[in-house]
Amino acid sequence: MHELGIVMSIIKDTEEYMTQNNLQSIEKIVLQVGALSGVVPKYLTDVFPMAIMDTKLSNTVLEVEETLGIGICNACGFRYDLIQNNNTCPLCKDTSFSIISGKEFMIKELHTLE
Repeated sequence: MHELGIVMSIIKDTEEYMTQNNLQSIEKIVLQVGALSGVVPKYLTDVFPMAIMDTKLSNTVLEVEETLGIGICNACGFRYDLIQNNNTCPLCKDTSFSIISGKEFMIKELHTLE
């Protein structure tokens, strides 16, 4: 489970941001996680409460937005959900595609009360 390491990195980056911007607290961290990123959102939310204990983020909420793994068929140009369709174009049944979205993993927003 590499999600713990990811969460620890997010905490470190967020605390550095707080220091640089003279912030006392962060109310919420919003992550954007793509279905093709290799990161399991449930694992992130499971380890987050333990990871923020005794940190500047001890009262921070984690919100995870999942993005679909969307591909475009190289044969017919149709856009579709790769996971839902098992990497096969539902229109022409071709299996060659280019990924449009779903590999994202980023801190999308930090919400503060200040």
